[in-house]
Parts: sequence; structure tokens; C-alpha cells
Amino acid sequence: SLDISLDAGSGGHLSELDLNATTDDALVVDGISYTFPLGEKATVFFGDSMDGSTLYSTACTYGGPTNALDDCGNYSSALAAGKGTTFGASYDFGNGFTAAIGYEGQGNSSSGLMTLQGEDAYGGQIAYSSDLYGISLTYGLIEVGASDTTHTALNGYFSPEGNFPSISVGYEWSNDDSKPASSDGSSHYFVGVMFDEVGQGTFGAALGTKTPTVENMDDQMMYEAFYSYPINDGITITPLVYVKEVTGGDNETALMVKSSFSF
Repeated sequence: SLDISLDAGSGGHLSELDLNATTDDALVVDGISYTFPLGEKATVFFGDSMDGSTLYSTACTYGGPTNALDDCGNYSSALAAGKGTTFGASYDFGNGFTAAIGYEGQGNSSSGLMTLQGEDAYGGQIAYSSDLYGISLTYGLIEVGASDTTHTALNGYFSPEGNFPSISVGYEWSNDDSKPASSDGSSHYFVGVMFDEVGQGTFGAALGTKTPTVENMDDQMMYEAFYSYPINDGITITPLVYVKEVTGGDNETALMVKSSFSF
């Protein structure tokens, strides 16, 4: 399948919503990828300006609309580095077990991909998922010149039967070898719940660190709640409220409404 992602500029930048809006009032190609099967159990993709984790199966049922918490705690190991050239592959072992790898790379005028002078991101994931629960382990390595940063994330979800919410959790730890020993580590975590049937829509709430917390520093938290409901077959409205802690200042509180169109 051939997938093309379009970015409609809004005249402003909505950094908190999970949007790719730019400051230009124009429609541009945001990314392009080609996905195809390789045998009965493997899938491969190639693309440009896509996530290297396109074929990952991260164990998370939460689907919030903000950039900070929709990664389910898998902040950096999910390979959304925006490097340019991307490719990856996945394999379905059956009975809920899957594995995947991904790559993002960006050369420069004097070097190509996978060179010391360029920027590269490599990753892999193993996962298990079922209707009741799931778990995944994700690893990412980002190389910028001679510096390496490693990221490891553990995610899981539990979706009980009946009128109960699904619960998703995630924890990621990282190490940056370009930093001194007192600040080369960081961590990031997330907890979210989803009620799939609340009236005509879906209700969700989550909390977690808004960005990875460097060791020996205080966590900067974010809290959010949203309700997503379809107005008709092609339009969905999602009101959202969030509270974000700000270092050295007052907490930031905002109310947003996201409208999604499909046709």
C-alpha cells in the first residue's frame, strides 16, 4: 500500500495537540511510505519523513490527542526522530507475538546514510497482545556524530471485559553518552485509562511526565482528560483539558477542541 500524509497549514502552530500544523496556509506532503507483505508473516515499509516505528505494535490502548502523553511513555525509543529516510520490517509469529525493526537516517552534503558524519536512529521491538492484555519491550539507538543515546521502554495494557476502562502504562529509561555521569540518564513514565463507551463517545484520562526527567531533577508532570464523540459518519469532535507543570512558574492550564474529518 502507498500512504501519503498531508499537512494543512493553519496559520499558527498548535504544539500541544497531536497535529503537524505549520505556520503556512498551504497543503504540503508531510510524509510518504510504501508498505508491502513479504511472504505470509512479514511486512516491510520504506518511506520519507515517516516514523521508523511505523510497524511497531506498542502495548498501549490509550489514544489521547496531545503530543506529550499520546506516546504512552514510549517517548524516544519509538523512533520518531524525524530523520528523513526510513524503513522497517515486522514479523507476526502468531498467537499474539510480533517483532519489528526500524531505521531513520539523514546524511549531509559530504556523507550518506549510516556514516559517522550523518545522523541515524536504529530500533527494535518485541510484543505480545491479546484482547485482555499486552506487553512490549522497545529499544532505540540514536547516533549523532560520535555520540550515542540509548532508549529502552516497557509498555503494557489491561483491558477487562464488561463496563470497565482499559489501563495502559509505560516507562522509559535513557542514557546519553555525550553528557557527564551526573546527568547522562533520564526517565519518562505514563499512566492512562480509556472508557470506550461513554454515551456516544470515548472518554480518556492520563498523567505522566511531559518530557523525560534528567536524573537528580524533579519530574515535570502533565495531566489531561478528553471526550471524543462522532457528530456524524465523517466528523469527530474531541474537547480536551490539560494541566502542565512549568519549571519556576505557574502551572499551565488549557482547554482545546480538536475536530477530525474523514472522507
